[in-house]
Amino acid sequence: MISEVGHFALVLALILALVQSVVPVIGARRNDAALMAIAPPVAVTQLLLIALSFAALTHAYVVSDFSVVNVYENSHSAKPMLYKITGVWGNHEGSMLLWVLILALFGAAVAWFGGNLPTTLKANVLGVQAWITVAFLLFILLTSNPFLRLSPAPMEGQDLNPLLQDIGLAIHPPLLYLGYVGFSISFAFAVAALIEGRIDAAWARWVRPWTLAAWVFLTAGISMGSYWAYYELGWGGWWFWDPVENASFMPWLIGTALLHSALVMEKRNALKIWTVLLAILTFSLSLLGTFLVRSGILTSVHSFATDPARGVFILTILLIFIGGSLALFALRASSLQAGGLFAPVSREGALVLNNLLLTAATASVLVGTLYPMALEAVTGDKISVGEPFFNLTFGPLMIPLLLAVPFGPFLAWKRGDIYAVAQRLYAAFGIAILVTLAVIWATSGGPVLAALGIGLATWLMVGAAAELLFRARFGDVGFAAGWRRLAGLPRSAYGTAAAHAGLGITLLGIVAVSTFEAETITVMRRGDTATIGAYEVSFDGFENRAAGTYRELVAHMTARKDGEVVARLDPSKRIYEVRQMPTTEAAIVTHGFSQLYVTLGDTTAENDGITVRMWDKPLVTLIWLGTVAMMLGGALSLSDRRLRVGAPKPARAAPRPGRTLAAGE
Repeated sequence: MISEVGHFALVLALILALVQSVVPVIGARRNDAALMAIAPPVAVTQLLLIALSFAALTHAYVVSDFSVVNVYENSHSAKPMLYKITGVWGNHEGSMLLWVLILALFGAAVAWFGGNLPTTLKANVLGVQAWITVAFLLFILLTSNPFLRLSPAPMEGQDLNPLLQDIGLAIHPPLLYLGYVGFSISFAFAVAALIEGRIDAAWARWVRPWTLAAWVFLTAGISMGSYWAYYELGWGGWWFWDPVENASFMPWLIGTALLHSALVMEKRNALKIWTVLLAILTFSLSLLGTFLVRSGILTSVHSFATDPARGVFILTILLIFIGGSLALFALRASSLQAGGLFAPVSREGALVLNNLLLTAATASVLVGTLYPMALEAVTGDKISVGEPFFNLTFGPLMIPLLLAVPFGPFLAWKRGDIYAVAQRLYAAFGIAILVTLAVIWATSGGPVLAALGIGLATWLMVGAAAELLFRARFGDVGFAAGWRRLAGLPRSAYGTAAAHAGLGITLLGIVAVSTFEAETITVMRRGDTATIGAYEVSFDGFENRAAGTYRELVAHMTARKDGEVVARLDPSKRIYEVRQMPTTEAAIVTHGFSQLYVTLGDTTAENDGITVRMWDKPLVTLIWLGTVAMMLGGALSLSDRRLRVGAPKPARAAPRPGRTLAAGE
């Protein structure tokens, strides 16, 4: 009965979404306040209904109601409660329900926090948001209903994909969807502005907090997904240019460009047409990512669905929203004013360079992701586009971007002085050069490109700190006053510095682990010892264990450094008995910012030994610590009151002396 309530709640939500998609838009067209006022309460009610539906599906998982097909196919009564709950979105139907729930959450957030928006813009934004909700509710109800029943009900379920039975799954998809779906608000603002035919600096100030929030969540989702794949899949890598990874990376890249472009529009009323186009493209790439994962054209551990009908349905949604919004943009673009002018050497110019390089980088990832699929569809030939292609196309575009990052905050608006900025950054440049030379010396003239990469990471980190110190004006006001000025800087200044420094931290981790990583593969028997980096790892023996829905073979190992025990390692190979699916559980020991990583391969024919693969990964954790700094930077900027309040309502004119306000004024 509860599952039927969940299904009925989805149908009611669809009806309300249809109302919200039409009535407020008509009201905005006619300037009818009563019709426009319908949008906020409908958006909130829609959220409550979809939340009720999601709660009903979660209840079915918690109580192991195997009469529900979705629960039967993706759960098991012996599964830990945590994985019963996370299993709700560990499948196609449940994850799409979570997608729509987050979509409704953002729509309701606009209704709650959009009190300072012009009435017509708010009505159109909620209307456009409802168009997206209608499309995906129809998709769920017609092709991906999570509440289908089985009769008679099976006694036991088929269990969840073992790779998804991990704490990372409890965190990664919701964060990723908050980013993906959060960009729908930027899209809705863009389309609503195009419908009204009015885009100005106030529009940018309204849209920037929503874009920043989505960017923070998407950064968190990508980072968590990278770390989950790193420790759970046992490959020892943190990024593989997998098409599903690229599907989330592309909206992150173009969303980063949108953030910087909206800043120019807000501060200088420039780049208006370009900013609106970026808002459309960012969510379009989010929809493309949804299509790639949900259509069945990709095979990946984190892709779902093989039903062609679902792929065609999502492709139709994709074409309608991307094609329709771009057509509206083309229709309206000629009537929009381009905005203010600025010199090439200025903060606006630096942000334009940022946008051009990020957009080109996104295009390179898009081509590398879609070309193999397009070629196979047209000719039937299968090719693989992997790391070499992306290193040759994406990498060269990032180098000038990273070099330019510290310059941007120092440049003045409208017209800057590149020579003066260089003077302010000479210390950061000098430190970066010294670090580069030190790395070359420490590695005995080793990989020069790695030394340059570490120098570039230093340039980013020190450059971010230099911007804060310059704004505090230590040299002009003295040490004590400088500290007071530093403490009084707006949070957005700290947010920008943290995000740029985080980029440098991540780059440092990438360069270090890519260049200086040590790896060994060997067959070990009880009592054997293998050397990896500065460590000696001895094999102490096997142990067979059983827990929950799996049994595992555990290898006990001891890691020593300079003869002293520094860690015990227990890598294992599991077999999940319901699905008869094997997994590899890595043993990871963190020392400083580095990690010792051990996984198991096949046992020997005599079953007295096993293949062991070991890595010593220097500074690998900096990859994810850098993304944490980026997220912190975004959160700090979002907490800045100047960004949170959006554009203020116009002040009411004071009455002239001797004049009495009329009723209703």
